Amino acid sequence: MDQSDKDTFVPYYQLRTEIDALSESLEKQHQKHLNCKKGCDLCCMAISVFPVEFYAIKAEFDKKPVAELPVPQNDEDCRFLVDHSCAIYLSRPVICRTHGLPLLYMSLDGDDYELSCCELNFTDFDFEDFDEENTYPMDRINSILYQINKKFVAGFENGRYSETDRIPLADLFGSGF
Repeated sequence: MDQSDKDTFVPYYQLRTEIDALSESLEKQHQKHLNCKKGCDLCCMAISVFPVEFYAIKAEFDKKPVAELPVPQNDEDCRFLVDHSCAIYLSRPVICRTHGLPLLYMSLDGDDYELSCCELNFTDFDFEDFDEENTYPMDRINSILYQINKKFVAGFENGRYSETDRIPLADLFGSGF
C-alpha cells in the first residue's frame, strides 16, 4: 500500500471534518463555560493513535519538516507541543480535536452514560443539563474511527498492524517525518 495516496484517508478526513463541525457547534453552545483556550496545554501529553491517524498525519506533513522541534523534557509531554501551542494543530488526532468539550460515553456496565470534560471547564454548570444534544457522542465517533482503521490496516501486506494496534504519535519523528 502506498501511504502517500491521500485517497486512502478520505473516510478519516471526513470524520475529522464532522468532528470539527461538531466542535464548533459545541464551542458556541458552551462558550461561557469554556476556560481552556489557545495556550492552555493541560491535556497535551504523549499519546498513541490508530495507524490510520498516524499515516494520515504523516502524509499531511511529508513536505513540511518539523524535525527541528525541541525535544520534550519528559516522555509524558506531547512531542508536538511547542511554547504552549500544537505544532500539528490542523492535523491533530481525533482525541485532541474532542478534548476539553463534554464527551459522552456509555458506562462500562452498559446501563448508563458517563460524562468527561476538562477540569478547567464547566466549573459552574449543572451536569444534569448535559445530554446527547450538547455533548460529543464518543461511542459513535470511536466506533466510526475503529471501522475506518480496521479497513485501513487490512490494506497492509503481511498483517503489519491489527485493528487494535496503536502507534505513539512521537514515532512520526522516526518515520522520516
